[in-house]
Amino acid sequence: MSGKSNRDRGKAKRIVQEQLARERRRRVTLWTSLGVVAVLVIAGLIGWGFAASQENEKTAGLTTPSVAVDEGTAFAVGTGPVKIDIYEDFMCPACGQFEASAQTTIDQLVADGKVTVLYHPIAILDHASTTEYSTRSAGASAAAAQGGKFAEYHRVLFANQPQEGGPGLDNGKLIELGRSVGLTDASFADAVNEGTYYPWATKATDTAASRGVNSTPTVRVGGKDLTDRTPQGLTAAVEAAGA
Repeated sequence: MSGKSNRDRGKAKRIVQEQLARERRRRVTLWTSLGVVAVLVIAGLIGWGFAASQENEKTAGLTTPSVAVDEGTAFAVGTGPVKIDIYEDFMCPACGQFEASAQTTIDQLVADGKVTVLYHPIAILDHASTTEYSTRSAGASAAAAQGGKFAEYHRVLFANQPQEGGPGLDNGKLIELGRSVGLTDASFADAVNEGTYYPWATKATDTAASRGVNSTPTVRVGGKDLTDRTPQGLTAAVEAAGA
């Protein structure tokens, strides 16, 4: 009896020891998992904070022109039922070519009351000049819009488009072009010289990127990308959209 009793006590002791071991492993696993989750959460918060600080730095001092539409990132021309979104960079040669070929057609569609054109000046080609001309010219166009002359200034900017790789037009020339279309108020010149709308240009560019715009010109008719950017292709797309 004494031998059996000893074996029973030994067996019970092993069972207890195994249970304690399993409990220790469970606790180790639990705390390890909680530690990993905590590290991921902290890393995420740090990353979010870094991204937010960068975004805040880029758009610090943001001034949105009061006449801007579409989340404050575009300027409307016309009042027709079909919407045309045009994303352009004033340094972009292809944008200049599109404007040269399609402007007359766009003007006619606007005059006929068929379209509302939303112009989105963006700055994706700052690297193509030595003075971040894309941002400077987009900011100047916003100042022109605030002065009631966006369409006229937009046109004269493309008519005087500088070549890629150089400094672009200096602020004096941007102001001179503004005067040529009637922007004689000092507030326009001040906005150009002080870069009042540079953060706005960054905001407009970021908004365009969030909408899948990764090149210029990007033209959308009724929300659909226009692949045939000839005058005929544009007219056909507008008609198909219901004008």
